[in-house]
Amino acid sequence: MRITVESTTRTCFLNGVECRLWEGATERGQRVHCFIALVGADKSCDLSEFERDLKERRPPSAELAETVPARMIL
Repeated sequence: MRITVESTTRTCFLNGVECRLWEGATERGQRVHCFIALVGADKSCDLSEFERDLKERRPPSAELAETVPARMIL
């Protein structure tokens, strides 16, 4: 399976670890949300563009706000 996700401005704690909420879809269009605590890249490459892109965030959709329990949101 392949999914494409975008970072949102929302974070939460899962099992004591702070995660950023990402939203996206599978190749076939199934909407998904992901709780991502860590993103890594090969340090032998030029990471300047990757680091810049990683800072881009958008507000979460209304759907995500309904899906994620309020108690999990910072």
